[in-house]
Amino acid sequence: MSLSTWNARTARTGRTAVRCTLILAPLLAGITACGASAKSLSDQPYDALEHLSFGGAGGAAEVDPDAPLKISAKAAGARITDVEAVDAAGRPLAGELSADGRAWRSSDLLTAGAEYTVRVSTENGDGEPGRGEHAFRTAGSKAERIDVTFGPDEGTYGVGQPITAELSGEVPGQRERALVEAALQVTTEPEVTGSWHWVDDKELHYRPKDYWPADTRITVSSQLEGMAIADGLRGGKAEAVELRTGERVEAVADISGHTMTVYQDGEEIRTLPITTGKEGFRTRNGKKVVLGQEPNVRMTGTSIGIPAGSAESYDMDVQWATRLTWSGEYVHGAPWSAASHGSANVSHGCTGMSTENAQWLFDLLKPGDVVEHINGEGEDMAPFGNGFGDWNLSWEEWLAGSALEGEGDDHAQPASGRARPSL
Repeated sequence: MSLSTWNARTARTGRTAVRCTLILAPLLAGITACGASAKSLSDQPYDALEHLSFGGAGGAAEVDPDAPLKISAKAAGARITDVEAVDAAGRPLAGELSADGRAWRSSDLLTAGAEYTVRVSTENGDGEPGRGEHAFRTAGSKAERIDVTFGPDEGTYGVGQPITAELSGEVPGQRERALVEAALQVTTEPEVTGSWHWVDDKELHYRPKDYWPADTRITVSSQLEGMAIADGLRGGKAEAVELRTGERVEAVADISGHTMTVYQDGEEIRTLPITTGKEGFRTRNGKKVVLGQEPNVRMTGTSIGIPAGSAESYDMDVQWATRLTWSGEYVHGAPWSAASHGSANVSHGCTGMSTENAQWLFDLLKPGDVVEHINGEGEDMAPFGNGFGDWNLSWEEWLAGSALEGEGDDHAQPASGRARPSL
């Protein structure tokens, strides 16, 4: 039941629609005696449109979206019993009915630049039901607009790929966040349980409870345009994005065991000898989503703070590099450390392996696939700010970052800049 319906029904005075008394005389059994203005319950409701006033929305001009919609009954003894107002996108407009049923007023701001249809139910002085329908269009608004940019770009991704929504302005309040979040829609085939999570005041991520199923079709869109978020702030434009997931590919790197086991659609397909970060450059533990891939990339020690000319300094071209973090953690070919593959951790934070294995893995992986590092001594992968560490939050922690599901975003971390790769 809509808010407007509830208010209208609870405001009724308790008067029955038609006053009748059943006469039990034998010759008149089953005949109903009513007043002179009685109307059969099977008749159509009368057209109430001419008995209603729609205030500023009653004319042909576009309506000010920052002014409330006001509807009143003009005829003596008539009253409004129900109001249903929706825009072309199906968004309802909440409102309140006066105690005497003579007037209704919207309690939310109208959407700017939208077509509205209003259906009003009434009763006249004799209790006869009426119906009236009115349409109007709202004008644009001079309020500040918040545009939305969805990511990633259209294409096929791994089952760990989060969806991102970057806002052009900050939305700090919980109520305002809930309005924005509810207008950002994710539809999937097959159906998947998921939720948005506020990373900060300008960015949201969306992920399912578990990884996306393989071959899922995903559409991300917004109904925010023109919608009132706060005083002087309305929703702006957003371009819808269509994605799909490919096969489920996961790689689990055992840091202490010096191996990486690769799974495809749940089945183990290969185990590779590896080396990871040595003391002082430990590889992060946790789940990381593939950000991108480069057949060749130049890696330098200075890009991660190692002084040029020092014992740890390096500058070299690396092949078959799969990026896991913005700070420069990759999986790549490392023929210079072949003697340590499978036996020791000697890198500056990346996961190294033979050139042949790196190329095989490079060809198998795609952005959105998941690489997980376990049993290491390094710090944990951050959920946000250094790539997609979203899967390192439990489902309960994830929901806590939703303005609709939880109490805030205590686990979110601000985004950081993108650094050059480590080796």
